[in-house]
Amino acid sequence: MTIELTPDLESPLTSPVESAVDNRPVTATRAESLRGVAGGAVHLPGDPGYDTARMPWSAAVDQRPAAVAHPRTVAEVAAVVRAAHDAGLRVAPQSTGHNAAPLAARGLDDVVLLRTSAMDAVSVDPNRRVARVEGGALWLPAVEAAGAHGLAALHGSSPDVGIAGYSLGGGIGWYARKLGLATNSLTAVELVLADGSHVRADAHTNRELFWALRGGGGNFGVVTALEFRLYPISTAYAGMLVWDVSEAERALRRWAAWAPEAPDEVTTSFRILHVPPLPEVPAPMRGRALVVIDGAVLGSDEWSASVLGALRELGPEIDTFARVPAASLARLHMDPEGPTPVVSDTAMLSALPEAAVDAFLAEVGPGSRSSLLMAELRQLGGALGRSHPGGGVLDRLDAEYVLFGGALAADREMAARGHADAQRLVRALAAHANGRQYLNFAENPVDVHAGYREEAWVQLKGIRSAVDPDGLFVANHRIPRLWEDGRPTD
Repeated sequence: MTIELTPDLESPLTSPVESAVDNRPVTATRAESLRGVAGGAVHLPGDPGYDTARMPWSAAVDQRPAAVAHPRTVAEVAAVVRAAHDAGLRVAPQSTGHNAAPLAARGLDDVVLLRTSAMDAVSVDPNRRVARVEGGALWLPAVEAAGAHGLAALHGSSPDVGIAGYSLGGGIGWYARKLGLATNSLTAVELVLADGSHVRADAHTNRELFWALRGGGGNFGVVTALEFRLYPISTAYAGMLVWDVSEAERALRRWAAWAPEAPDEVTTSFRILHVPPLPEVPAPMRGRALVVIDGAVLGSDEWSASVLGALRELGPEIDTFARVPAASLARLHMDPEGPTPVVSDTAMLSALPEAAVDAFLAEVGPGSRSSLLMAELRQLGGALGRSHPGGGVLDRLDAEYVLFGGALAADREMAARGHADAQRLVRALAAHANGRQYLNFAENPVDVHAGYREEAWVQLKGIRSAVDPDGLFVANHRIPRLWEDGRPTD
């Protein structure tokens, strides 16, 4: 496959990389050659700031790269890429370090971890309904900036997730069943390629690359900026319904019957939560095992209330559904913020019949001894299941639910037990899984091929081969080059 790339942005580096990346053992001398790059914001093993610099969002992940670089500008990103290549090292782009475990599991001895967190500017054009963010920006500032203009982005359930990683991997938000995956609302991506050039990919420029980036993850370069559509949503009918875990069977059977027939305007999640006894947790929920159905409805108050009527009939202990500012949905799911040690497992389900409900309850329902902090079923369908016009490689999800189990992992014993319980939950519902993967939720090494349809997988490998022929870039979920025959050995 031949792809003509258009470097239509002013590039701080114009000469091509001439030598191939090798696989020789990394030496301190080779890593030392990066000192002084990116204004000196490079940390090597043994440096006082190295351990802090290499820390991902999940403190349970131990990533030990050859060096960590914190560039602040496009020029510094390109300089790091060039210096790493010249030193015979590879480059792993990373902003927050969510979903870092698959990257760390493969070993980072010859990898420069390029953290984009210092590049976090956010701007909103309310007239065009477009946001532009730098490669290290987080969702909360973008959601709040859009909300100030009565607009909403297709953000996820965690306010401190990086926009780039979330968007390049898909993105399931609270309006997803109506508006689809966030990746297909991207209008442009700017990135530094393996040769140091800085390019823009959109519907008119570098179109093949733009297609691959929308769902293909961080395999193609270092993202320095993204632009995406905003939607005229100033408020939503959103909130949560909460029951004691003793009501789990009644609530789950009702939700499982209701969800397949729900209109596209509603997106929800069903969870069994074991809430920690922390002072910041509201007293009615603190230290308890609970059932939570949360979500959002795009419609009038009266119509939205009718949509939720079948769930409310069960008499939840807490009901917070009401008209709220769209920006408040960034924290609706109560996901932990800041570095948190977690382990997890996930699967995509083609349906949720009675047998699947039974299996889920047996693993995590009342009386179970599971260590999982959270066992979740995320509602899909609607626009998520339909091909998005002009979309990227991941233009839809071929499943009805995403299953996710997560546990706290404050020490090795907790991590081992939590991971085992998450895997046990996934195995219990294996008969209802479709064999596909939603890679944004896959926080363990998986068969990346399972994230894509067959014809798309071949195209992705071809585009990766064209833009990164030497295998310079290392992503958490790696797309191999064509000649590797499906084996992500780079």
